Amino acid sequence: MWLLRERAHPILTDDGGAILNEHTGRWTQLTPTAAAAVMLLLSCPTEEQAANRFAQRYGISTKQATTDIRTIAETLTAQGLATPSDAPSRRQGWRWWR
Repeated sequence: MWLLRERAHPILTDDGGAILNEHTGRWTQLTPTAAAAVMLLLSCPTEEQAANRFAQRYGISTKQATTDIRTIAETLTAQGLATPSDAPSRRQGWRWWR
């Protein structure tokens, strides 16, 4: 499963979308297909299932859909907006009040 980070706030529609990184104050703009990929990543338990649904929705090959879904997931993860759910949480470390 894929998750948005704690301070990432999405605005997703079928017409596109954006994700606000509250930490930096920057918006990441999404095309309609990228917004659809993010919605599928958030709603499906695996990237494989998201890719299959993406392929059905856009009438493309499963291989191309897998590449597209993986690209979106890796890009948003690299920007610090998302994480695979099996990745360690950054919230497990020391807090400032300790």
